[in-house]
Parts: sequence; C-alpha cells; structure tokens
Amino acid sequence: MNSDNDLQIAGDILEVPHLLQPPREHPATVAEFVGLARAIAADRSQWAHLVRYDATTRWYHRLRTGPGYEVWLLSWVPGQGSGLHDHGRSSGVLTVLEGALTERTGRGTRALTAGAQRVFAPGYVHEVVNDALEPAVSLHVYYPGLTEMPMHASPNCEGRTEPRPVTA
Repeated sequence: MNSDNDLQIAGDILEVPHLLQPPREHPATVAEFVGLARAIAADRSQWAHLVRYDATTRWYHRLRTGPGYEVWLLSWVPGQGSGLHDHGRSSGVLTVLEGALTERTGRGTRALTAGAQRVFAPGYVHEVVNDALEPAVSLHVYYPGLTEMPMHASPNCEGRTEPRPVTA
C-alpha cells in the first residue's frame, strides 16, 4: 500500500532534472502531432486571419513546416470536396477548426464537427466534403510532408472503396 511516506522516500521526479527528458522542439510521435494540431486549433491568432474562401476551388495555405512534417490550413465552401484519395507515404492528422465536414471511406460516412480529429496512416483512402450550408475550415498535419495525393476510383456498386488509383 502506498502512502505519503513512500512518495517522500522516492522523491519528486520534477526535482531531479537529469531524470527528465528534454522537451522536443518538434513533434516526433503520433500523440505529439495530435497535440500540435490541438495547440494550433486552440490559438485562433495563428490561423484565423489567413483563412480565405474560394467558390471555384478549395483554398489552402501551408501554415508551418518542421523537420519531416507540414501543417496546412484549408477552407471549404458548401459543396466542395477533396475527391477520393490517399496521402501516399504520409500519415496525418485532420482537425476541423470551424463548421462541419463529412468524411467518406469504404467503411462508411462520418460527420466531423468543429474540434473533431481524425488520425490516418499511409494508404488510408477517404474523401472529405463540405455537405453543410456553411463554410468550414480544417487543419491538416502530414508527416512526412505531403508529396503526393493519389486519386482513387469512386466506390463500387456494393459501397466498398476500390483501393487502386485511377490511371490517366
């Protein structure tokens, strides 16, 4: 059974600096990338003044880069979507900052409202669409940085996503 005396014998780890790992300058784990996305989302001064809306195409802005990762800010007016795609060799974190988006995968459809986050690995195939009546803003962290975004065929008649990319 633990008691306060046990803690006194062990000491306070915060008072033993050599036992603490130094804070990382840049994220290196999935949890740290999720934390980075949450921190940026919580600080509107980092992104709100940059948002633009474009009725003809999805608007995007690279917000930040670091060793091996990129952070992108995207806006979506009603009806805009990404098309069915994956992110090549990149993993990622999608965070909805404002409004609502719909994510479609071979497993179904998911509504994503402000604050929602999705974490995905390389090869994850999805489509993101603004099905709402109001614009939306999202934040995307890719690691490694996004170098390709292969487009995929539409779901087949059974509703499953075909995994092979569309060829030109």
